[in-house]
Amino acid sequence: MKILMITAIASMALLTISCMENKSENKSTEFQAIFPKGEKGPAEHFTGAAFNTPLVADDSIYNTVIGNVYFEPGARSNWHTHPSGQILIITDGVGYYQEKGQLRRTMKKGDLIKCPPNVLHWHGASPDTGVQQMYILPKTEKGIVTWLQKVRDEEYNSSN
Repeated sequence: MKILMITAIASMALLTISCMENKSENKSTEFQAIFPKGEKGPAEHFTGAAFNTPLVADDSIYNTVIGNVYFEPGARSNWHTHPSGQILIITDGVGYYQEKGQLRRTMKKGDLIKCPPNVLHWHGASPDTGVQQMYILPKTEKGIVTWLQKVRDEEYNSSN
């Protein structure tokens, strides 16, 4: 009887530990949003759902725009340029970034992307995972963005 009771207690302890490990594993894969989801971006500039939250509005003192964009899985921007470049800070998820004529790059939490001035590029989420990114647009007196054509599915899905 004593052995049966010890076995039952040991089994319960192992089950509890296993459940706690699974819970912590699940927690680490949850999307951790820093900012509110924001307003859905216009369909003429995005494929899929992308949500923008402005953080720092343009003004004559800083001449910088800072915001946050959340791309749902599969969502992406159109090809576009920024007169003074753009800095992206990936705060969660997995996504893609590509400059025209270059290979598509995977970006993930903790990555920092510097897109040079007037370089044609796009960015967005991977097919299975959303991505959240802060964007910084400096020297806004030169302009903010020039939106161009949509990223074709073949471009989005191509890893070369």
